Amino acid sequence: MTTLVLTVIGADRAGLVKALADVVSSHGGNWERSHLAELAGQFAGIVVVTVPDTAEAALRADLRPLEGLLDVVVHQGSADDAGPASSPAEAAHRRASISVLGNDHPGIVQAVSGALAANGLSVVGLESLVRDAPMAGGRLFEAHAVVSVPGDADLDAVTRDLEELAGEVQVEIALEPDPA
Repeated sequence: MTTLVLTVIGADRAGLVKALADVVSSHGGNWERSHLAELAGQFAGIVVVTVPDTAEAALRADLRPLEGLLDVVVHQGSADDAGPASSPAEAAHRRASISVLGNDHPGIVQAVSGALAANGLSVVGLESLVRDAPMAGGRLFEAHAVVSVPGDADLDAVTRDLEELAGEVQVEIALEPDPA
């Protein structure tokens, strides 16, 4: 089996997921994982599929006619994409969750991701939105992230760095280690 990562984007309308799923299925493919969303009138996402090795070229070719409906870019994945950690170093990583909430302004994601990277943490998943704050006026930025924490990382130091950053960018940041 071949693992492929599909990135998709197109004007939001009914039937987009079905059109993509039909092509994958017609080649004996399996829809393994996806993150899809409507963002600013566009339907966008990423999908991991597996397909028999002998069907990969035909699948790639049959995804091209979806342009106009969905622009699809096909990337080669690795067989262990959805599976367990592939090396002892990866297995030593643990997960943590981070929540961010505050008045919206440019630079929040840049600042938080910079603090995470400086401490060796890698973002595994990130969801964010900006919403109206009717009682306070203005707009609120809210984000939830899952991060990979190396075994040798000092979570107390990460927490201190994030607390200091929270004061600088005027947001609330909470770090919660996932239970082992």
